[in-house]
Amino acid sequence: MEPGRPLSVSSDAIQCVGQGGSFVVEPEKGPPPMDEQALARLGKKQVLKRRFGFFSIVGFAMAELITWETVLTMFYQSYDNGGPAGAIYGYIIACLSTLSVYTVIAELTSMAPIAGGQYYWVYMLAPSRWKKVSSYLIGWLTCMAWIATIATETIFLGTMIEGLIALNNPYFAQQRWQNTLLAWASVAGTFFINVLGPNILPRFEIFILVLHLTGFIAVTATLLAMSYPKKSAAFVFQTSLNGGGWPTQGISYCVGFIGNIATFAGADASVHMAEEVSNAAVVIPRAIISGMSLNSALGLSMMLTILFCLGDVDVLGATGFPFIQIFYNSTGSYIGASFMTAIITVLTGACSVGIATTASRMTWSFARDQGLPFSRFLKKVNNSTKVPIISVSVVCGFSCILSLIYIGSDTAFNDVISLVVTGFYCTYFLPSAFLLYHRIKGHILPHGATTLNGLPDIATSTASTTEKGHTTVKRPHSPECDSSQENNPQIETSQAPLIWGPWKVPGILGVMNNMYACVYMLFVLFWSVWPSETPVDYTTMNYSIVVTGGVVILSCLWYWLRARKEYNGPLIDEEIAEIMHLGSGAMPGAFSSTVPSF
Repeated sequence: MEPGRPLSVSSDAIQCVGQGGSFVVEPEKGPPPMDEQALARLGKKQVLKRRFGFFSIVGFAMAELITWETVLTMFYQSYDNGGPAGAIYGYIIACLSTLSVYTVIAELTSMAPIAGGQYYWVYMLAPSRWKKVSSYLIGWLTCMAWIATIATETIFLGTMIEGLIALNNPYFAQQRWQNTLLAWASVAGTFFINVLGPNILPRFEIFILVLHLTGFIAVTATLLAMSYPKKSAAFVFQTSLNGGGWPTQGISYCVGFIGNIATFAGADASVHMAEEVSNAAVVIPRAIISGMSLNSALGLSMMLTILFCLGDVDVLGATGFPFIQIFYNSTGSYIGASFMTAIITVLTGACSVGIATTASRMTWSFARDQGLPFSRFLKKVNNSTKVPIISVSVVCGFSCILSLIYIGSDTAFNDVISLVVTGFYCTYFLPSAFLLYHRIKGHILPHGATTLNGLPDIATSTASTTEKGHTTVKRPHSPECDSSQENNPQIETSQAPLIWGPWKVPGILGVMNNMYACVYMLFVLFWSVWPSETPVDYTTMNYSIVVTGGVVILSCLWYWLRARKEYNGPLIDEEIAEIMHLGSGAMPGAFSSTVPSF
């Protein structure tokens, strides 16, 4: 072949220009299905089974939020600091602001629908020198936040079961060790459903969606019909409280506001199911926005209902949950209150099933890119069920270990809970901030640009060095990632092109929304580390910054000791590399790209 000589090729071939001249590689097979094309663009081969469609993933997204149920279980935090007015107006602000945040998350998902979510997006968007370390830290923080969420949800479930027993048996003395055992039983149930019944999960989530909606109608109608007397509108919309003893009412509002934030934590659950959803680039963004919008409306209705039907706030009973006592005060019946509480308990248990699924997929994805200790085991997928059973086992096991903390101190366990809000919002903020930078600079190409049969042009595909504002792409190499590696060998590293997905907020509206979301997340992170009351001592201190900082410090330590030699960012599966002309012998030189770099 004469160097530099132009070639005439068909539309199904790729022309590459390297140091040895131009050459063409004709694909041996037709284009893969759309979902596999989208995943191949991100450097990954389809391994998991795409079981979910639109309605099942909407059910999954709504079951993970369980907003109206969480309003019942956590409304007292915003009520105590802020009062009824602070709770209701804070909820509205949190609802609209969180919708802004998840709109940005939906845009990122549409750009790169992959189970790794945040850590992949950070690597894709971050400056070259910070790609590895920032991606690594976000990966660890996301994994730990989801594992902490399993522990949190199952402990809540155990507490509610004990509260239900206490409602019907006034002589029952709640013990934290009993709560932990109940949490372990819940974890065991989630484990078996995830491992033994993966094919029923979509139908299970649709069933939970129906129960979620019908349960809301049943509980709301019962409270409104049987609660007497009801609070006045002036009480609900004009009364402020400062139960934390803060120097100003404004601070009290902000501290109580975090109770409303926790109501919406974890709406990115469906993101980590991206490799199990058909047409994920479109379906998951729609599911996120649909689930968030519907849940927000249900949560607002429940917040208004519970505040109007509050009754005597000084009588909380021995259940540990104000809402259980409110159920009893409204119905005057132990059976009625128990039935209403049982609905909340069942939906909380269903939520823990989905949380374990999400946590395991996130852990599996990060291990697939060598981001965790013992990654060679954690990344394995069962051939028959297409489920990462080892990852499911590990996240369930670690959540059981975390729940042991509750036996020693419920205050210490609350610090684990704090990792949920602080950890999640840290992982949301960084990719959102990088996305804002790129969309302002105009670095992101229109949807469908620079692709060939759904796969990326070789020039926009891999890790890079910078020269005169462009990216020079070279064939990655790692002695640890050769063709002898078992179970789907990989080569470094995946750098997906910056191309908008099919779902985005257009123009200046997208920029403004992205900007507001980033400012709001900083606000949430600032107030999430505040204690709930004064005076502050070791029993009332909020240790979330310590817990979150501890995760970051430990991950940094592991990164310095070992991971910096093993983790190189998201990897490209070897089979995908061959399709992308990165396989052995297909790329003799370096190639130029016009993808902006910074």
